[in-house]
Amino acid sequence: MSEIPPNIHAPTPEEVREKAAKHHMDLSEEEVEDFTAAIADTLAGYERLDELADPKPGLEYTDRDPGYQPGPDEDPLNAFVRKCTVAGADSGPLAGYEVGLKDNIAVAGIEMTCGSKLFEGYVPETDATLVTRLLDAGATITGKLNMEDMAFSGSGELSATGPVRNPRDTDYIAGGSSSGSIAAVVNGDVDVAIGGDQGGSVRIPASWSGGVGHKPTHSLVPYTGIAGLGRTFDHTGPMARTVEDCARVLDVIAGKDPADPRQGAVPTDQYTDALDDSASTLTVGVLEEGFGHDQSERGVDATVRDALDEFEELGADVTAVSVPMHLDGLPIWNGVAIEGTTATVNGEGVGYGGSGRYDTQFMEAFAQARRTRADDYLSTVKLTLILGQYLADEYRSHYYAKAQNLSRDLARTYDEALADVDVLAMPTTPQTAHEHRTDLSRLEVIDRALSMLPNTAPFDVTGHPALSVPAGESDGLPVGLMFVGERFDDATVLRAGYAFEQAVDPDIQ
Repeated sequence: MSEIPPNIHAPTPEEVREKAAKHHMDLSEEEVEDFTAAIADTLAGYERLDELADPKPGLEYTDRDPGYQPGPDEDPLNAFVRKCTVAGADSGPLAGYEVGLKDNIAVAGIEMTCGSKLFEGYVPETDATLVTRLLDAGATITGKLNMEDMAFSGSGELSATGPVRNPRDTDYIAGGSSSGSIAAVVNGDVDVAIGGDQGGSVRIPASWSGGVGHKPTHSLVPYTGIAGLGRTFDHTGPMARTVEDCARVLDVIAGKDPADPRQGAVPTDQYTDALDDSASTLTVGVLEEGFGHDQSERGVDATVRDALDEFEELGADVTAVSVPMHLDGLPIWNGVAIEGTTATVNGEGVGYGGSGRYDTQFMEAFAQARRTRADDYLSTVKLTLILGQYLADEYRSHYYAKAQNLSRDLARTYDEALADVDVLAMPTTPQTAHEHRTDLSRLEVIDRALSMLPNTAPFDVTGHPALSVPAGESDGLPVGLMFVGERFDDATVLRAGYAFEQAVDPDIQ
């Protein structure tokens, strides 16, 4: 039998039989013996993989100041996981900007927790691609920002370090999963932030906390170096107090990265240059199915319709449109996201099958964490993994595959509507921010974590760009208006948001 390299061990005959059984095989004794020998011979060749260095992009920053965890006096909203100072280039389009990053974005030398107990103490060795782009553009990274535990909640109350308070009213929560990102932006602790969006996690907190959040077209901004849930619905994008700042950041972070397996061709634009405050150049389709959900508050629907009426009075061409399949968007998203997330977790937080960079450091940390601390998973993560594994095992991933196919039909229906208008418009979320409570049952927590998704989640599986801007208030709490455009036409979406922002009452900004 060939010699096995020291870092890898051949399976015993019992382990061969065990692994075969996981693939529904019942091996004979002769098969077990033969496969044990064949596997040992194959693994001997893995010695060379152990000898080769794992390629890593860019430089390793071992001398960076790791920053510190601020106390409640310094961080009353619980927006920060760590405060730090990572200075970028001396000049550039983001020179003078202080930028915060959702804490699933890797910054070399600074702890990344993903909002979870599972990753406490994990320190990446390399920067995410968009971090390099921000620093090259002159930005200074000043904080890693709180988030919902492993990003699977929209409420803003389920970080491992506790709820993130709403910057407009601290009796309420900020919305998630990019909760700390919006709280820090609206509170003025950072100029702009980068959030993540798999079901609405940039747009939900922007809506609930009175900020601006842009989910770019899927793959427009590289996701390399960011902990994700599923390659077909992972998005990352800017959050700010103005549309112009979102556009300025997108100018810097958008574009092709050969290391990101999510990307094909990536057409970009000059997003800041495309901004135009003229409402009269826009045709807005008000999506009727975006209103009147079971979860909808009358005040939210009324506030958005009033804002669009005002936009029409100021020159925009506003018309009603109908996309009945929008009402199927949330079940389609569930079909993709639940099994997709489960597969990503089974793939040690990174997954398989893409041609791009695999973060072996994060994979090893993720694998260790989930094997030793899975009981610390958030309730929504536990629910997702149990259900996702059940669907994969018992229904052979039929519903995941069908949902992926249906997402293409859903995208087509939006494209057909967008052929006649520049953007679609609807409430970002059906309700305003939840009040902070400590007396909730597990099922109530789960419901509050996922009840705000019917308008945001569909566009994560179709990949269309979507922007949330403040539209006013309902019962004293912020309400968001969402504009959606054609894929890779982020410039028009931002232009619509900018024109609306310039036209409406400045008191809502």
